[in-house]
Amino acid sequence: MREQDRFALAALQCVRGMHAETLRPLLAALGSALTVWSAPAADLQAAGAAGRLIAALTSFRAKHPDEPERLAGLCREKGIALVALGEEAYPRSLREIYQPPLALYVRGTLASSVERLAIVGARRFSRYGEGIAKTLGEELAANGYTVVSGAARGIDSAAHRGALKGGRTVAVLGCGVDVAYPSENRRLLEEIAAGGAVLSEYAPGTPPLPAFFPARNRIISGLAQGVVVVEAAERSGSLITAQLALEEGRDVFAVPGSIFSPTSAGCHRLIQQGAKLVTSTADILEEYGRTPAVRPSAPKKGAALSAEERAVYQVLSYEHPLSIDEILCSLKDGDASRLSFLLLGLELKGLVIENASHGYLRAERE
Repeated sequence: MREQDRFALAALQCVRGMHAETLRPLLAALGSALTVWSAPAADLQAAGAAGRLIAALTSFRAKHPDEPERLAGLCREKGIALVALGEEAYPRSLREIYQPPLALYVRGTLASSVERLAIVGARRFSRYGEGIAKTLGEELAANGYTVVSGAARGIDSAAHRGALKGGRTVAVLGCGVDVAYPSENRRLLEEIAAGGAVLSEYAPGTPPLPAFFPARNRIISGLAQGVVVVEAAERSGSLITAQLALEEGRDVFAVPGSIFSPTSAGCHRLIQQGAKLVTSTADILEEYGRTPAVRPSAPKKGAALSAEERAVYQVLSYEHPLSIDEILCSLKDGDASRLSFLLLGLELKGLVIENASHGYLRAERE
């Protein structure tokens, strides 16, 4: 695609009501995005455009007559790539969704045909959820998946950080790719762009507005073959992403948490509705007929434990499984979320196992 057409497509994306379905007949009739951008109202009407769309385009064009050139200049100045719908570099899975973005702004390298899985969750997270998101991100990336998330505070950021340790990750923003949001993730976004990609359908410099994030979620689910929800309240953006994934025929996975935790209520609801329950990376990989090619290294006997881990481990036995409530009663202090995180860490070290009744046992003799 010619650069002029690519940036004309990006300009058309800014017009209210202009998306893939409304643009397709106009391209067929008028030949190119640049022609559509510059066409008079009579030609747009003859090509089948609705009156409301014609009014929106002509009004936007009157206010921003040089928008394609402005966007091209911004991208050159800031080192941002633009990938247009229909180009080979445009991700194949994203082409298949309802209303795919007409153009994507990209910092970094966006591979068009790799395996991707999304990890999403709450901004208000527990240490349990943070630990799981990091672990799943790292292990999925180490097993060849590109991990997709939204770079939000909480679970999203933890998933990105984990993935950076194991391989590649992609951050999808609800603002321009040159805008650090949240501000504390500036360095994280730089690291993601260096080893993966930061992308958005919004032009450089676009601030983060609430209305942009639900639309951003369709890109997260559209890029991935499956979405893993780690922590989510009953009403959250993560559940919107999961719903979009279901509508597009993607897989949905959910990590359970404490029944007393409001940030796990959404995950439990998804599991009740048929999402696959996830307790490890292997649970996700087996859905695709794969076994982990890379496993976390389990410490041998005598592995170094933190004081908290050792306290939990000392409560457990080899013969009699204990529930989380029973373990809490044996400890001097603690809470269920923190204990769940510690038990997960001990499981990953190969020291603790969870049975079918959710009781915990020591996994090996000292």
